[in-house]
Amino acid sequence: MASSKFDEVRDKVREFPLNSGVYLMKGPGDKIIYIGKAKNLRNRVRSYFTDNKDHSPKTRLLVQNILEVEYILTKTEVEAFLLEASLIKKHRPKYNIRLRDDKAYPYIRFTWGDDYPRLYLARKVKKDGSLYFGPYTSGFAVHGTIRFLNRTFKIRDCGDAMFRSRTRPCMTYQIGRCTAPCVKYISKDDYKAEVEGAKLFLKGQNKKVLKALTEKMMTAADEEKFEVAARLRDSIQAVKAILQKQTVINDTSEKDQDAIGFFGDERGCLIETVHVRAGRVIGTRPHYLPHFDPNDPKEDPREWLVDFMNQYFEDNFIPDEVLLPLDIGEELCKLMGEVLKERSGNKVVVRYASDERGRNLVDMANQNAEAHFLKYVSKSEEKQRGLEEIKERFSLPEIPRRIECYDISTFQGSETVASQVVFEEGVPAKEHYRRYKIRTVEGINDFASMYEVLSRRFKHTEYDDPNLIVIDGGKGQLSQAMKILEEIGRKDIPVVGLAKARTESDFQKQTVESTEERFFLPGRQNPVVFKNNAEALYILAGIRDEAHRFAITYHRKLRENTSLESELDYVVGLGEKRKKVLLTRFNSIDEIKMAAPDEIAALKGFNRVLAERILLQLNDTEEEEAEVEA
Repeated sequence: MASSKFDEVRDKVREFPLNSGVYLMKGPGDKIIYIGKAKNLRNRVRSYFTDNKDHSPKTRLLVQNILEVEYILTKTEVEAFLLEASLIKKHRPKYNIRLRDDKAYPYIRFTWGDDYPRLYLARKVKKDGSLYFGPYTSGFAVHGTIRFLNRTFKIRDCGDAMFRSRTRPCMTYQIGRCTAPCVKYISKDDYKAEVEGAKLFLKGQNKKVLKALTEKMMTAADEEKFEVAARLRDSIQAVKAILQKQTVINDTSEKDQDAIGFFGDERGCLIETVHVRAGRVIGTRPHYLPHFDPNDPKEDPREWLVDFMNQYFEDNFIPDEVLLPLDIGEELCKLMGEVLKERSGNKVVVRYASDERGRNLVDMANQNAEAHFLKYVSKSEEKQRGLEEIKERFSLPEIPRRIECYDISTFQGSETVASQVVFEEGVPAKEHYRRYKIRTVEGINDFASMYEVLSRRFKHTEYDDPNLIVIDGGKGQLSQAMKILEEIGRKDIPVVGLAKARTESDFQKQTVESTEERFFLPGRQNPVVFKNNAEALYILAGIRDEAHRFAITYHRKLRENTSLESELDYVVGLGEKRKKVLLTRFNSIDEIKMAAPDEIAALKGFNRVLAERILLQLNDTEEEEAEVEA
C-alpha cells in the first residue's frame, strides 16, 4: 500500500466505533479481499496497521493491498459471527480461510412433516420440517441405506408427482415392499407407525428397532402369517448386519458429536471432522486449506480454528457437541456455542476434548487428517506441475491459476444457454460457476451468443480475471473468441481452442472420435498436443467436459416437463442403445437413481465407470442449487 494511502486508511480506522461488528477490507477494483468480525471494531482493525513484526506473511500481504475499510455494526458479538459467515460465503474474499470441498456431502432427508414421509438424498440441510441425518461419506452409501430402509420398513419410494397421480398400487406393493399409501390402503397414522422404525434406526435407537421388529415377528407367527414373519426375520438379520459394520464409540449415548482434528506444514493444512451420531461413527470429512501453515508461530490457532467452525457450520448439520483439538479458552467456547445455538435452535456445547473419550475422538480426527493431508498434498503438487506445463506449452505470461471455459448449448433449435466453468489451482471452483440464458440472439448463432456471454461476463469487475480462457472448438472458434475479446477490450487475456482429432475407422467405415485432444493457439499453425497421461491434459479436457455438463443440465432446469428419455439424454456418454437397455431394466428415473453402481455396471454394454457417471449426473440436481445464474 502506498504510504499516503496507508496513512489515510489508518487515520480513518482511528475513528471507528468501539462496538461489535464486521469489517470489510477492500483492494484494487473495490473488491472485498478480507472480512472479519470483532467485539471492538476500532481496536481490532487498528491492530492491522501497527508496525508489528509479529504479523504473519499472509497478514502483511493483506495489509499491503488494503485501499479501503468499511464496517457494519451489530448488536452483539454473536450477530457479528453470523454476519461474517454469510458475507464470506457471498463474497469469497481472497485472504479469508476458504473451505474448498470438491462436493457437497450427502445427507438422508426424512420428510417427517409430510402425511406419508419418504426418504431422499439431500445435499443441504434446510429448515423445512424434515429430519436430516448425516453427513455421509458418499452418495452411494446414502442410496444403499435408503434402499435398505425402504425395503425393511415398507417406505414408499415413488416421487411425489407419481404418488399423487396413482389410481392403483404399483409393483412395489405387489411384491410386499410397500403398503400402497398412494391409494389409501393404509391410513396416515398407521403408515407413520410402520415407518417410525426407520427414524429410530437413523437416530441410533437400535435396541428399540430390534425390539419392535421382534414383537411384530412373534405376533405374525402366532397368527400363522408365516410369510410376514419370515420377512420380518430377514429384516432383523439385515439390521443386525448393518449395525455390526458401524464403529461404536458409546452404545448408550444418543448425543450427536463432531470432533475436529488437523495436520499440516508449510505446504498447507487439512482439517478433519469426525461425525458421531448416537454413539456411532458414520463418517469423516476432510477440508484442505492450501498455503496455510497451522504451525506458523505467527498464526493464532484460536483465530483460524474459530473461523473454520464459523464457516463450516454455516451450511452443515450442527450437532449437540463439538470437540476441539486445541484449548481456545472458555470464553470463546461459550461464544461459539451461542453462535451455533442461534443457527440450530438447540443447545450446543463447544469444548476442548480433555476427557479420555473426547481425546480418543480427536485423536481419530488427527490421524485421518494426517493420512488425507499426504494424499491432498500429492494431488496438489501434481496439479501444480500440470499448470506449469500449460504455462510452458502455451507460452503464457504466468501460471494459469484461474482458468475459465465457456460452452454454448442449444436444445432442438431453441433455448440457447451458456455455461461458465472455473478451475482454480487445477480443480473445479463451483462457487464461481455461472449460467447464462441468451437474451439477444434468436435461433442458432454461436458467434453472437458467445459475444453476449463474454460481454456480460467481463462487466462483472468483482470477478477475478482468468489467466486463461478455454474455448471448445478449433481454429474457427478460436478466431471468433479472439475477435470478441478484442471488441470488448480484453484482448490481454490468453485464449486457446480445444478440439478432438477425428479419424476414420477402417473397421466400421465411419468417423469416430479419437482420444487425441488438440489445442490451437493464436498465431500458431500447428496445434499443441499433450501426452495422454499428462496432468495438463486432464485439467484442460476436464474443464471442457465440465462446461459441457453444466450447460446441458441447465436445459434440464429450464424444461419443466422433462421426460425420462430426455433426462437420460443429458448423461454424457450414454447412447441410444445403452439408454434402451436402461429403460428396459428400470421402470423410472427414481429407480435408476436408487440403483447400485454394480447393478448398472452388470448390464450389457455398461461398465463401472459409466455406471458411476450415470448416477452422479442423474443425482446432481440438489448440488446444483448452489450454482448461480449470472
